[in-house]
Amino acid sequence: MTYDLHSHSVYSDGTLLPSQLVARAAQRKVTTLALTDHDGTGGLEEARAAAHEHGIELIDGVEISVTWRGCTVHIVGLGISALNSKLQDGLAATRGGRLERARKMAAAFDTMGIKGTLEGAQVLAANPELISRTHFARYLLQQGVIKDVKSAFKRFLGGGQPCYVALEWASLSDAVRWINGSGGLAVIAHPGRYPLDTGQLRELLAEFRDLGGAAIEVVTSSHTPQQYRNFAEHARHYGLAASMGSDFHAPAESYHDLGGLPPLPDGSVPVWTKLQ
Repeated sequence: MTYDLHSHSVYSDGTLLPSQLVARAAQRKVTTLALTDHDGTGGLEEARAAAHEHGIELIDGVEISVTWRGCTVHIVGLGISALNSKLQDGLAATRGGRLERARKMAAAFDTMGIKGTLEGAQVLAANPELISRTHFARYLLQQGVIKDVKSAFKRFLGGGQPCYVALEWASLSDAVRWINGSGGLAVIAHPGRYPLDTGQLRELLAEFRDLGGAAIEVVTSSHTPQQYRNFAEHARHYGLAASMGSDFHAPAESYHDLGGLPPLPDGSVPVWTKLQ
């Protein structure tokens, strides 16, 4: 069995249609795939139909943006019910601030003499409610301003850079409550990416567990092999399961392709054993 429990389609900031994403996963020998678009579930129906066609298991998912003590953290929901009204109301509220943030980012680019970024990003965002920094980055790449998408975050769009605009997302407690209330399991996505010291990370994990969180993403594209081991130990210490996912967005952008990750470290409790 090959699991990939974190991926994105054009319904958030991926570049593939849900059906194309599933077809690629099947080609890559993935047996269980979760589609976890940011703050929305619009791609799940198409993905589900494609998964049936290709004979792989699709887990309905989402990735919710959270603000925790001033830091943006992402919480993946696995095995959710996309029909749950409280989940959908929460996701709609979380999406609400994205367009205003995009306008502010575009204004910052204007002051630097880089014009047309809002319109360019909007063209690249299949879902106008989910315009993201990645869409701005892809526009800059098209215009030859940067050499690759990652450079856009380093020069312009990452925290502390001139075009970064902070946004207050959902609370950690709300995100976990929405996921659990829809029948899903809450997972802290790529914990190694957050600018937290050891003490803050432990506080996040303890609070997440106490709120009803289920798992940590242990093996993911942005983690090193040492981080696989470290976060597997954190999962054991806090009584959390371990998840894995490529965080795939696009063939030319992702660190790892779908299904291209090593197995979970020995002794981990796989999150899929807790999915109904």
